[in-house]
Amino acid sequence: MSKVRIALLGCGGIQNKHVRTFRQRDDAEIVAMCDVSEASIDRLVERSGLSEDGPLPPRFGDAAEMYAAVGPDAVSICTPHTLHFQQGMQALDAGCHVLMEKPMVTDAADAYTLRDKIQQTGKVLLVAYNTPCSPELFYIRQLIRDGELGQLELISGHLSQGWLKGTTGTWRQNPELSGGGQAYDSGAHPLASLCWTVESRVAEVSAFIDNCGSPVDINSSISIRFESGAMAALAISGNCPVNGSHMAYMFTDGKIEFDPWSASWLKVWKGNQPVKYPPITDPPTQPADNFLDAIAGRAEARAGADMGIIHSELMDAIYASAKTGQVARPKAPAGV
Repeated sequence: MSKVRIALLGCGGIQNKHVRTFRQRDDAEIVAMCDVSEASIDRLVERSGLSEDGPLPPRFGDAAEMYAAVGPDAVSICTPHTLHFQQGMQALDAGCHVLMEKPMVTDAADAYTLRDKIQQTGKVLLVAYNTPCSPELFYIRQLIRDGELGQLELISGHLSQGWLKGTTGTWRQNPELSGGGQAYDSGAHPLASLCWTVESRVAEVSAFIDNCGSPVDINSSISIRFESGAMAALAISGNCPVNGSHMAYMFTDGKIEFDPWSASWLKVWKGNQPVKYPPITDPPTQPADNFLDAIAGRAEARAGADMGIIHSELMDAIYASAKTGQVARPKAPAGV
């Protein structure tokens, strides 16, 4: 079996998750590691078990040097958010498939540019959100597509986390690197769960934000109307000591409640009767598994560039509404 030769760009904590998946696959080989911090590479090697697999892949401090020296087939990008666009474009120019940590980019115009580049190159790009690869979210999306619970009308959700204290002093509270705060970071997961299952572009957004003394947003109250007509209200809390997440979808003939952070639980009502055993048959997978399967043509990338566009337009609108105090309406670039 031929192996996909994978480079690691950014060797922080989340890269460890992807490395563990790659190491379990017979069709993947890690061929390079790149980070501006030697200490980060050392920690990744120690935590991931890479040292157990024989000689370590070469390490680099510059991505262009890595691509030129190694010529990988694919790259896993786990770097600060505002770097994603340029690094994604660079990787595609180097002929790589791209596994990109969330968010894909921090500007909707860049999302369209990256989507165009993907189409030109024919490469796979997967955004590594938590939930689109889960069988629970796949089941929810199919229920909505099939109309089994009638029309989706209203959505209510929240995420709570001690994000403010937990990220103090890190790049996540530096707007030049993060592009935003809790809504862009941990908040990306429930927002992605929402956008991925509703499958509609955002029509209007009204948002309020409180930075709680930080350079970036910590608490957000967000109201959304999708082009499909569904309306959503979400609270994203980054200054709460209790971690939690919840989403409720209200249909004309039923209801769904689930965990939008990791899809760890699900409740379904058809009419006013609970569905005791929802028929979930899609197998569980990890983003890195889906990435490799998409490269091999065995699966469709669950969250590709189009998903990145919807999420980017939503985030741009959230920040625009919070800044102006007005309803924001996303607009695609001219000619799209």
